[in-house]
Amino acid sequence: MPGVELQADCARCFGLCCVALPFSASRDFAVDKPAGTPCHHLAGDFSCGIHSRLREEGFAGCTVFDCFGAGQHLSQHTFGGVSWREAPESAGAMFAALPVMRGLHELLWYLRDALDREETAPLHARLEQRRREVEELTDSPAATLRRVDLAVERARTGDLLGEASQLVRGPHSGPEHRGADLMGARLRRADLRAANLRGALLIAADARHADLRWADLLGTDLRDTDVRGADLTDALFLTPPQVAAARGDETTLLPTGMERPAHWT
Repeated sequence: MPGVELQADCARCFGLCCVALPFSASRDFAVDKPAGTPCHHLAGDFSCGIHSRLREEGFAGCTVFDCFGAGQHLSQHTFGGVSWREAPESAGAMFAALPVMRGLHELLWYLRDALDREETAPLHARLEQRRREVEELTDSPAATLRRVDLAVERARTGDLLGEASQLVRGPHSGPEHRGADLMGARLRRADLRAANLRGALLIAADARHADLRWADLLGTDLRDTDVRGADLTDALFLTPPQVAAARGDETTLLPTGMERPAHWT
């Protein structure tokens, strides 16, 4: 489907996630870094100096981050290809706009997923209208982006995505686990087809060889979820950050077009 790019292209970005976003020393980041301060591994060409060994250097958090294409959209479209290094006066506005643009791109990811489903045909007109509205927001100047209320935009989209989920999962949906605490749960070989797992916590759950086809995974926390051998081929609203945060391998079945994280090997 044409429209805004939703796949990150770091070569066309000004290293925005490496500067704008803060992180704290933890299992995911080796050091503290305040917002607006460039990571000391950021090179002069905006590439990462340790990209090929991020996990070994203690920056696993970087490997599970995805901007859904917001970085290059801001860099090349909103700010016309002029970086914060070339125009330091633009840095504050550029960095403040990144979380907003990323949130809008994430909404577009969900809307496109819904639009790509044959089962949601009765909703296509409304889904397409909502998609156009969100895309128009991504074309806003930086000053307008800063005033966008993401909570409002998510609320306007959430109910519509819920209707799409119900159509895809069908009248005989699977288990109801919306918002459930399933941390560490034993879900090995579980039949979770068409389950509602929206917003559920599956942190460190054992979901090896589980069947998650048509399951609604919008906002599901899959950090350290063991999905080796699991079937996620038709899972609803699954995102690259969720996949990267989980633990899978070559036997994990992913939706068409979803890249297998390099660290899964």
